[in-house]
Amino acid sequence: MGIRQSPLEIVVMTSNPLVWRNQSVLVTGHTGFKGAWLCLWLHQLGAKVSGLALDPPTNPSLYRMAGIQQFLEFDLRGDIRDPESVEAAISQIRPTVIFHLAAQPLVNYSYEFPLETYAVNVMGTAHVLEAARRAGTVQAIVVVTTDKCYENQEWVYPYRENDRLGGFDPYSNSKACAELVVSAYRASFLRSEGIAVATARAGNVIGGGDWAKGRLLPDCVRAFQGGESLKLRYPQAVRPWQHVLDPLSGYLLLAERLLSDHAESFCEAWNFGPSESDSRTVEEVARLAAECWGGSIEITGTDPLHHEAGMLKLDSSKARSRLEWRPRWSVEDAVRHSIQCYKAVVQGVAMQALILETIDHYVRVDQG
Repeated sequence: MGIRQSPLEIVVMTSNPLVWRNQSVLVTGHTGFKGAWLCLWLHQLGAKVSGLALDPPTNPSLYRMAGIQQFLEFDLRGDIRDPESVEAAISQIRPTVIFHLAAQPLVNYSYEFPLETYAVNVMGTAHVLEAARRAGTVQAIVVVTTDKCYENQEWVYPYRENDRLGGFDPYSNSKACAELVVSAYRASFLRSEGIAVATARAGNVIGGGDWAKGRLLPDCVRAFQGGESLKLRYPQAVRPWQHVLDPLSGYLLLAERLLSDHAESFCEAWNFGPSESDSRTVEEVARLAAECWGGSIEITGTDPLHHEAGMLKLDSSKARSRLEWRPRWSVEDAVRHSIQCYKAVVQGVAMQALILETIDHYVRVDQG
């Protein structure tokens, strides 16, 4: 199936409607869930998109089902733990903008493979930044970390960008370390070399096309399809749930600011979370998903194998005031759009057209 032309070529939150047209953009981790969504959106904006990643981490994968490779200038395989591979890829692509999403993204996996997690999330980030500064073409970098990079105190109030970094588990801690790597590279090298870099911290992202084990909606869908009960590790844990397009819209807007004449004032950390009212328990979101699927489901709780935070919220007021960004879809909207996507795939609807239509619908929210 060929690319469908969207009636909306420019995202309404960008101040310069031509900012992405013909821009050479590299997305690391483009074979993953968020990376595939981002590549498709960037293509719709007119960017020349390239990707660097390992093979898709799941089967099925959004990357394959949506035919992401057909939109790419370069579709490169490489391990960001290998600095020579990263440098060769960036030298070949010659990007002006980099979205660094490649990561080991799972908490439980990090307990089983902590050294791999640190190698990917910490040294991998350093390798991307080092190669970017040597390339001579890069102007802006958005490094995606996580809401879990904060030292979680189980506070009821949302975490702000100036709260202390930490992370109990290897995944969360490795992302806090990545934040420090970015800060050091910015101060030591990138600022003086004219490369604007910022970090982005999103909440618990959901959306069609995610099939990772151990994530809530994919686990829900597998239970729905199999007619099985759903076992939740921590049913009463509170998380900041959001549709994948909400943080991606923030990443795009942040990158645009990094390309502007006032880039320096945006070279810092940014939260892109949902409204505080959309922080819900795991069980609440699972029951919303069951309702959207069209039935009920038996939910049982199991003791988590490892420590997990009980309460986590994000304060995105800085992005709202300084970037004029805001989340567009409530948690109910996010779950509904996600489950509709999963159901459509089961019914044989082409994934590529489905994702494009979802992006178009999301953009139209501000157009009335």
